[in-house]
Amino acid sequence: MLYPYVALVAALGFTGLTIALVGTPWSTFTVSAIGPYVFLSLAAVIGEVRPLPVPRGDDPAETISTSAPFILALLALGGVGVAVAVQAVASVVDDVVNRRDWRKSAFNTGQYALSLLVGRSVYCALTGTAFFAGPAEVTTSDLGPLLLAGVSMVAVNRLLVAGVVALAVGQRLLVVLRDDAHFLLATNAVLLSVGAIAAHVALDGVGVLALLTTPVIAAYLTTAAAIRQAHLASHDALTGLRSRDRLHKDLDRACVGARRTEGPGPGLVLIDLDHFKHVNDSLGHLVGDQLLRQVADRITTALDDECVAYRLGGDEFAVVVEGDESRTQEVAAAILGALSAPMTVSEVEILVRASAGLAIAPHHGDDAGTLMKNADIALYHAKLDRDRTCTYSARYAVNTVERLRLLTDLRAAIDAGQLAVEYQPQVDLVTRRVVAVEALIRWRHPERGMVPPDSFIPLAENSGLIGELTEYVLDTALATLAGWRRSGHDIRMSVNLSARHLSELSLPRVVTESLDRHGVPASSLVLEVTETGILSDPARVDLIIGALRLFGVGIAVDDYGTGHASLGYLKRLDIDELKIDRSFVSDMGRDAQDHAIVRSTLALARDLGLRVVAEGIEEESTAAELRALGCDVGQGYHLGRPVPAAEVVRILDEQTVPVPPRPATV
Repeated sequence: MLYPYVALVAALGFTGLTIALVGTPWSTFTVSAIGPYVFLSLAAVIGEVRPLPVPRGDDPAETISTSAPFILALLALGGVGVAVAVQAVASVVDDVVNRRDWRKSAFNTGQYALSLLVGRSVYCALTGTAFFAGPAEVTTSDLGPLLLAGVSMVAVNRLLVAGVVALAVGQRLLVVLRDDAHFLLATNAVLLSVGAIAAHVALDGVGVLALLTTPVIAAYLTTAAAIRQAHLASHDALTGLRSRDRLHKDLDRACVGARRTEGPGPGLVLIDLDHFKHVNDSLGHLVGDQLLRQVADRITTALDDECVAYRLGGDEFAVVVEGDESRTQEVAAAILGALSAPMTVSEVEILVRASAGLAIAPHHGDDAGTLMKNADIALYHAKLDRDRTCTYSARYAVNTVERLRLLTDLRAAIDAGQLAVEYQPQVDLVTRRVVAVEALIRWRHPERGMVPPDSFIPLAENSGLIGELTEYVLDTALATLAGWRRSGHDIRMSVNLSARHLSELSLPRVVTESLDRHGVPASSLVLEVTETGILSDPARVDLIIGALRLFGVGIAVDDYGTGHASLGYLKRLDIDELKIDRSFVSDMGRDAQDHAIVRSTLALARDLGLRVVAEGIEEESTAAELRALGCDVGQGYHLGRPVPAAEVVRILDEQTVPVPPRPATV
């Protein structure tokens, strides 16, 4: 319907323009009185080229032209032919300057011509002037009819343009007419009044007309300020993206349009940056703001014309997609792909990771509030399950309530002392003596019984409780180690660090204070980090690991080989230990590829001077093969399960694990 409407308005307008030009008695115009006409014509062209944009989205669909008062004056002074000719020239100049499409230019010229023809008709009907009359003097009694003619001219112009906007964005015509009406009416009232005065005083000379430019400029500046305020109210000041309030309005409008057309969508993508708080804490809010602007640019670059981006606040963004679930998933993948490349801010290279939650109408909701809630639930699961992208499912709502209850219980468990620490032995594969233990947190819920760590550790990581959990494990483990040392048992203690806690600048202070409090040397503590954690924020992690190594704390890379990471960090960071992941160790006797990975990792560690701990040893043949390959230390159920501290003391006291004979083939 849009293009037929544009074609119809353009055709009618050009027909009216031709009739007006042919019917005007051009011979009645004299050169001696040309000055006011030239002044008003130039003012009209300038006013058309410098319009005021109406804030309707990121690319305004309509504008307020300040040429209206000068065209209105020409309509009364020179007649309809002069007015439509000058307006047509001004419109074409504006379209050429802004390189508008020829169809849009044709519509603009046509709708202006129709507006002026209606305005001239009203003026002539009220004053008794002939429609095609030539130059005329505007008296005081003509000002009222001229103002009404101007109102009708603006009304027709507004109606024709609103029709285009309604068809283009899928809104009802009355909604478009109502939007922004407050300052549209006020501005046009001032401009039309100036136009009536200009028509009345034009024959007194150009000097008098020049005095009227001041109120026109004042009206222009006032309206421009109002438009800027309206823009700021609906857009984010930092990134220029649309705001949260605008998202709710646009999303509701898109849902209504989809219901009316019975089409799929809209889709909603919520995006949240991972560990953005660490950027602000370590590099400052100025760098954080610059990073957010780059993120906004990356997001908008990844989108096409059918998608709109919003900033909800902090490090949260949203995108509304015109399309079904498949299309929404494609857009989410494109956004995360665009954010995957490192960003350079203030000469610091930052790797940004993000998670996305998706909800698509009408299956996941048919209004903005429901879609926002369900997309937020999907985002929560994307972060919890480390999938980066998650589409809402009805079962998530139930799981989310259950997990929130578990999170509430976890907070209470920390305060009530329901958490405990067990220790899994790490055994020298040659002597079979326990040389170290790994501290592992355990939670016995008063009603649920034992809660698996896989159920509550992700909750802690995504809720901010991981810091408290880690500090609890660290302090408990070091207190226990201090007691073992007093009993004559000098072994290492390994404590896991989450990716989020590894980026906390306060970590070195927390570790050293706990070491000092319990009198444990830093060399007895090994902090286990993952490849993912090391690469989550390289600049900050390098700083923190460097500080810990300076104090003498050991650093181990946990789950080595599963992070799909470059080995560059082994060169960059001062690492003490590699822990080969159980996925390679447990089946190395039956899988040649696993065996090759373990063998090459041991060779690499030996060349780099690193200690190796093999996890997941479940049988004696695996332990024997690892010993033959030169592995230092092993860990797994075959060598020892996680046990309370008292059981570790018994093992250390006995150290009776026999050393099996070396196989003859080795």
